[in-house]
Amino acid sequence: MENGKENRKKLKDLSATAKPILVPGAFDALSARIAELEGFEAVIVSGYATSASLLALPDFGLLTQTEVVRTAQYIAQAVNIPVICDADTGYGGPINVIRTVKALENAGVQGMIIEDQLWPKRCGHMVGKKVIPMEEYEQKLLAALEMRTDPESFLIIARTDARGPVNLDEAILRANRYRELGADVIFVEAPQNKEELKIIRKSVEGPLIANMIEGGLTPVLSLDDFEELGYQFVGFVLSSIFAAARAIKNVLVELKAKGTTKDYEANMATFDEFTKLVQLPETFALEQKYSLKE
Repeated sequence: MENGKENRKKLKDLSATAKPILVPGAFDALSARIAELEGFEAVIVSGYATSASLLALPDFGLLTQTEVVRTAQYIAQAVNIPVICDADTGYGGPINVIRTVKALENAGVQGMIIEDQLWPKRCGHMVGKKVIPMEEYEQKLLAALEMRTDPESFLIIARTDARGPVNLDEAILRANRYRELGADVIFVEAPQNKEELKIIRKSVEGPLIANMIEGGLTPVLSLDDFEELGYQFVGFVLSSIFAAARAIKNVLVELKAKGTTKDYEANMATFDEFTKLVQLPETFALEQKYSLKE
């Protein structure tokens, strides 16, 4: 079992790398640990995936700050790679944003995404989104930037959802303003084609994040595509939970139909594989270390 995060890479360092970083979504500690074991350098606590996992409900602003922070804390404790947390709109005005920043810092998270949607928000690839006035969001962003404890260890990712309800020009205007105010990374949500991704890169300074959602509004491109485009982070935020949902459904269909999983075991992790994944050998060794000796 891991005892600390002293050797954890900094998200800030990853944002300065020449090649883009793939960031898979995590909805619990187990999915994050699998991502780390497979060699990913960071994970993102997806709001949509967390809402689906905890509530079996869509990303409609139903999650509370407490639920998101607790999930992020479990994830940060389980891995030794940077964790980014989707913090929606910050859960209120500037004062609420400050509390969210402090809570996520204390949870061990290294990055926070805060968006300019009107609350209750919804997934950035859904219809019906609305954005608050840019000036209102600016105050929330400034509160987050000024009240974080360590700018080197906790990045503020400013997200604008203006592309859908307004237009691309408004999204770029907002993105540049948020960067001017000091946002570490800019996230223009839901561009509708590769050309728009190019325009955003040409028009906005600093590190950029792109969001890949299978079946969403933005075409799913490869890491090589984003290296060519010049983006720094590429999130595949729902891939894990989409795959998990299909896998759970398939095994339960099999179980319901046959009354056993005997013929399905080749599609499942073995007991030994799973115990290693959840660190049973390390946990058992730790228990033995502190057990009374006979």
